[in-house]
Amino acid sequence: MKKLKIHFIGIGGIGLSALAKFLANDGHKISGSDIKQSEITNDLATNFDAKITIPHHEDAVEGVDRVIYSAAVRPTNPEYQRAKALGIELLSRKEALKSILGEKEVYAVGGAHGKSTTSAMLASIVPSSNALIGAISKEFGSNVRSYANNKVVFEADESDESFLNSNPYLAIVTNVEPEHMEYYGYDEERFYNAYKNFLSLAKIRIINAEDTFLGALEMESVKLYPSKDIKNIHFTLVDGKPHTQFELLDLGLFEVLGLGNHIALDAALAILAAVELGEPLEAIRANLLHYKGIKKRFDIIQDKESCVVIDDYGHHPTEIRATIASLQVYKQLRGFSTLHVIWQPHKYSRTLDNLHGFVECFEGVDELVILPIWSAGELEVDIDLKGAFSRYKLHMADAVTKKDGVVKILKEGHVMQEYGDGLIVAFGAGDITYQIRGEH
Repeated sequence: MKKLKIHFIGIGGIGLSALAKFLANDGHKISGSDIKQSEITNDLATNFDAKITIPHHEDAVEGVDRVIYSAAVRPTNPEYQRAKALGIELLSRKEALKSILGEKEVYAVGGAHGKSTTSAMLASIVPSSNALIGAISKEFGSNVRSYANNKVVFEADESDESFLNSNPYLAIVTNVEPEHMEYYGYDEERFYNAYKNFLSLAKIRIINAEDTFLGALEMESVKLYPSKDIKNIHFTLVDGKPHTQFELLDLGLFEVLGLGNHIALDAALAILAAVELGEPLEAIRANLLHYKGIKKRFDIIQDKESCVVIDDYGHHPTEIRATIASLQVYKQLRGFSTLHVIWQPHKYSRTLDNLHGFVECFEGVDELVILPIWSAGELEVDIDLKGAFSRYKLHMADAVTKKDGVVKILKEGHVMQEYGDGLIVAFGAGDITYQIRGEH
């Protein structure tokens, strides 16, 4: 394949940056732009020799062979317009997947929840595989891993149907729940058909058959029934880190970093996939222990005897509910008496569509702090969160930071609350991950 100069508009995003790194490792010359500098853009400039333009500027596309742009980029973007005027090939991330993955043996992981975790686990237990994940795997310190072969573990995105362009040889689906319905025109039949089409593309299918939709599919698949196939789940601390042990079918005992029934489910799907790919069982068992978790998923960012702070990407009620259940177990294992939760709602549309679920999913927390909704580019909508969450011991705040091991809750520039002991957890997919680390 001819080596190209490829420019990425919106290169700071987790998904687009993964493609950029993957293509750089394949010998292509990459460049990119975004609206602001970040850890991701710095990494691309330093470690992948990418010329980064901040903010977007039309000159950035001069002399390139192809432009790939993120879903957030509009046709009014100056680089998009200049590329079009120059006759440069313009591809959306979704369109670009066809050429990037078309010749590969792709192990694609889809689903509403748990796909980043399952992808990272699968990458651990198929150790010589390339990996393109929508999160940072702590095992290899990146969202990308490269080897000189054609095997690729790929986190497949349903939000814009791009998983249909991922050329899956093997497909895992963890669960299916209507999300991103604005893309699907609020048409549930179209949404479910997308998943059906995704699975139909694969030669090997691994599904959570206790999911209502997946269980009803008439398609040859390896079916996992978690409630009866996963047995003797046990939660423990290993060197202070949370681990889940479980037995799977007749394959014996497995152990993996993380806490919760959902962790056992994700691991079980990855194990069954690796078995289908012919990986030796004992190697799978050993390699699963190499999984080190992923950044922003039950991510322990401060671990003191009296105070643990966790950053979690959960931004949907189902995810938050599962993590809260795990946190209650972890709280007991660590001997803490309090669980304080800080939540930055993500998108007005998601908050409104799932408001009842959000109100229910924080059950059992001692105090709940709600930050302003992270708009992700959406127009503001007035939502009475204070009224909706009135059953909780509630603080409506503007921001949060962490200094000298203490989490500080801010309102109008003043500290309204401090947490210096117990278990403190931040949920959200916006900039809360920087706030809770004291980097904002």
